[in-house]
Amino acid sequence: MTSSTAIQHSVEQLYAWDGRDVWHPFTPMTVHAREKPPIITSGEGFYVFDVEGRKYLDGISSLWCNVHGHRVPELDDAIRSQLDEIAHTTLLGTSTPTAIELAHKIVEQTPEGLNHVFYSDAGSTAVEAALKMVVQYHYQKEGGRESGKPRRTMFVRVAEAYHGDTIGSVSVGRIDAFHGSLEGMLFDTLTIPCPVAYRVPEGYTADSWLEHCYAEVERLIAENADRIAGFIMEPLVQGAAGVMVHPEGYLRHVREVTAKHGIPLIADEVAVGFGKTGTLFACEQEQVTPDILCLAKGITGGYLPLAATVTTSEIFDAFLGEPSEGKTFFHGHTYTGNALACAVALASWKLIEERDVLENVASATDYLQQRMSEVAEHPHVGEVRQKGMMIGIELVLDKEAKTPYPAEQRIGHQVTLAARKRGLIIRPLGNVVILMPAIAMPQQQLAELCDKTLEAIREACSA
Repeated sequence: MTSSTAIQHSVEQLYAWDGRDVWHPFTPMTVHAREKPPIITSGEGFYVFDVEGRKYLDGISSLWCNVHGHRVPELDDAIRSQLDEIAHTTLLGTSTPTAIELAHKIVEQTPEGLNHVFYSDAGSTAVEAALKMVVQYHYQKEGGRESGKPRRTMFVRVAEAYHGDTIGSVSVGRIDAFHGSLEGMLFDTLTIPCPVAYRVPEGYTADSWLEHCYAEVERLIAENADRIAGFIMEPLVQGAAGVMVHPEGYLRHVREVTAKHGIPLIADEVAVGFGKTGTLFACEQEQVTPDILCLAKGITGGYLPLAATVTTSEIFDAFLGEPSEGKTFFHGHTYTGNALACAVALASWKLIEERDVLENVASATDYLQQRMSEVAEHPHVGEVRQKGMMIGIELVLDKEAKTPYPAEQRIGHQVTLAARKRGLIIRPLGNVVILMPAIAMPQQQLAELCDKTLEAIREACSA
């Protein structure tokens, strides 16, 4: 397949400009320019096509956001129809039907009690809004400057979490490989250990480590409750940490402890939301309603940038009052609630329901689990972690000792290069190969994904 839009410059010119003029995110640019990664011109279904006509299976759903595939007629039509009306207008002082209708849909479909939607344009900004929201909520609820009470500005976070790349979201995330150079800019947080037991600190067994992780939630919150603004976590799975899957019941435990101490729980479902874990929202699996829910990525089916910070009436009501009372939430973005993005989000949601996409997730999860058992047998695969359509394959030098590959070997990247030769786009997180197919991907393409991933691992790990 070739692009319907004529390419105005030579392929070599595009590669040269891409390596020189475009600063790609999370990318060592010296290597990028040397390797000439694909320049994508078009897509169809679950495949994308590059400027040289090569076809690739999209194995990471265009960075974890694509839901139904590319060039979906119903989604394309939703954008075109909205373009005939208006592409964008501000939500500061005005509104649009699509923004209103989508907010109503979100309130209907998210866990009961989440009644108010604040729009932004990315996962980082959804989290940033949530952090500011809970700090201002406590400030206004407790009487502001006149109360004389200590300010609640401290956040509890989970080690190895990732919540985005703005300063606030990095402060409550902090993956050292990403954010070590920013340490002096970040605000202090309280950190609880990540409740996974593939590798545990000396002196612990897997069971005793998990018991410690549970106990630390209770201890840290009990000792600091009067200064904690909120507890933020990725429910069920820490995606950017390498698909770290929490034990069943951990989310519910956090909710019980935070509720007991009056601490708002912020559930960052930017990565895990919209069906990837098996339910529309991950919190549903443990019957948890957070105080704030952050959504992005899959909200538009992977078509356009949009995010939502969804909260309770308890928090929203703290911002009500006359302008003279100073309770307004002074936060926002130029493209907040963009009409095109909201239109395609509504169309995507309709397809999820009409096509029973969550039923596909259930069958796909079973199939992937079966195929990953074969991958797990490879001598350099230390562990395969899976929750629904989210898969992390950790590569190790020594399976028994769980010895990681040296960082300078970039083994995860070597696997992605081997996959690319086979017509598959995937992306690693260090030594962990991530598979994150679109939740609507049928079994034929899932089989191709698994076959080519295993072939790529065998090639890269035998070198």
